[in-house]
Amino acid sequence: MILVTGGTGFLGSELIKQLTDQGFAVRATKREKSIIPAILKDISLIEWFPADINEPSTLEDAFEGITKVYHCAAFVSLNSKDKKQLFHVNIDGTSNIINLCSEYNCRLLHVSSVAALGIAKKGKEINEKDFWEYDSKAHAYGLSKYEGEMEVWRGITEGLDAVIVNPSIIIGKNAGFEGSGAIFKLIKNNFPYYTNGASGFVDVEDVAKAMILLMNTEVTGERYIISSENYNYKDFFGLIAKGFKVKAPVKEAKAWMLGLAWRALKFVALFTNSQPSITKDTAESSLTLSYYNNKKVTETIGIIFKPVAKSIEEITSTLTNA
Repeated sequence: MILVTGGTGFLGSELIKQLTDQGFAVRATKREKSIIPAILKDISLIEWFPADINEPSTLEDAFEGITKVYHCAAFVSLNSKDKKQLFHVNIDGTSNIINLCSEYNCRLLHVSSVAALGIAKKGKEINEKDFWEYDSKAHAYGLSKYEGEMEVWRGITEGLDAVIVNPSIIIGKNAGFEGSGAIFKLIKNNFPYYTNGASGFVDVEDVAKAMILLMNTEVTGERYIISSENYNYKDFFGLIAKGFKVKAPVKEAKAWMLGLAWRALKFVALFTNSQPSITKDTAESSLTLSYYNNKKVTETIGIIFKPVAKSIEEITSTLTNA
């Protein structure tokens, strides 16, 4: 039987949908207060299992009869004040999964992130041979994903059968306006600014598809970048604006402007007890040129990625009246 952690999340729910569509029975972990996504309602092949990856005593029962584990559960934040929770979930929680996979002799597919690969060398694409280089100023999310991935490598050296995927920015219509969908909400509301940065993007359907294909290979002890195309943010925002039929951002947000913005929003958050929409880490990330090479995964499983423009067209069509 297959176990999926983080089954109610954006990626986890898409993965479960594809697995059950193929006729596989899935046991999926969910926290007590998590809501089952609409795309997974009333699917008889899913066994929802209340568990927390940071509570090994409840998690252990979920491994009974399991042969394959997709570890999707993670905490995502680019707010430095969330460092403790990032480390607790993404490092300690992953360590618990590794230990149980080893104990129950399960094959593991671990969802890491391109954030664990570090910063690109000037003029070069990032590939699977790149590893995060320690930087005391690096954002906590990237560090937590790197350290979480190190737990998987620890398990591999101890004999664990495991594969790691490093998705770039995951987009998809079912995200709504949450997570990566927040970008779409900004542009839909006529946000006038773009930043001089770039990143890789990939549709959530392709990430789940690649995960299933990799799980079903005999490959072990390898990592794979899962990314469709690299886009600079100006062009990416322009495609979103075109989809929503609104004006594309035409003003470049300079580094000093972002610096003022995150500081001001941090100050406001002190009095409103809210999360600032721009943090120091998100500001710095938006100015970074990060290009990713997907050659290894395309050669291994033969996947043909959906063009980013097509994904944006589908997302904006879905969210136009949202």
